[in-house]
Amino acid sequence: MDLEIEYNNRARVPSHPAIIAAWHRDAAAFRAAHPPEVLAYGPGPREAMDLFIPAALRGVAMFFHGGYWQALDRGSASHVAAGLFAQGVAVGVPSYDLCPGVTLAHIVEQAEAAALALHARMGRPMLVSGHSAGGHLAAMLLARMPAEVVGAALPVSGLFWLEPLIPTSLNAALGLDGPMARALSPALMTSPGRPLHAVVGGAESPEFLRQSREFSAAWGGTEEALPGLDHFTVLSPLSQPDSPLTMRAARLAWQVSGALPAM
Repeated sequence: MDLEIEYNNRARVPSHPAIIAAWHRDAAAFRAAHPPEVLAYGPGPREAMDLFIPAALRGVAMFFHGGYWQALDRGSASHVAAGLFAQGVAVGVPSYDLCPGVTLAHIVEQAEAAALALHARMGRPMLVSGHSAGGHLAAMLLARMPAEVVGAALPVSGLFWLEPLIPTSLNAALGLDGPMARALSPALMTSPGRPLHAVVGGAESPEFLRQSREFSAAWGGTEEALPGLDHFTVLSPLSQPDSPLTMRAARLAWQVSGALPAM
């Protein structure tokens, strides 16, 4: 198996520059229509989140951007909050520092600090979600944070075993070795026994499909592959208020906040 081909999503999807440019445009438009509260979770310039709070609050969620822990920021992901926001869910969208400037372990610690800050601000357990590298962070938070802070996770095209990244070009910035990769792999951690729904694009690489399928099974969660969507277009349903994916995410956020009975 050629792991470079399996995991290098920008090489797999030649149209990714146009998709990412559209993310920035749509995110800016959503922020203009719904100016966020900026909530700091640390002293650094990237240690802050945009927080979108609907008038009729029914739940809380956090969404982490992707970029293989080495690209992008919250300004590329605001629009992903649109669907949940329309369903009464407050959504925090954090930035975090990037590799190789910091280690991946440090980014995980920043994600935990962001979750604690959002919980302190909103006072409710949250759904954590994220795309690609952000899906990894969502799974790590579900494994490591208490249930009163993080009640459920919905990773999108997440990475749950990190050792396959070691021989790829992606590791030049990450600097992972075997022990580090294993220590930061959610799939090697004990399931927290809380709701997990893993999502992946049906047109993604076999390895991304495998990771979501096997991780959700290992943790007793659920999983779905969205037909025809690749590693970048897989985010599209979350910006739509009534898409099946948005509604599933909303129900999880409502449930962990106590707005719905346990499923």
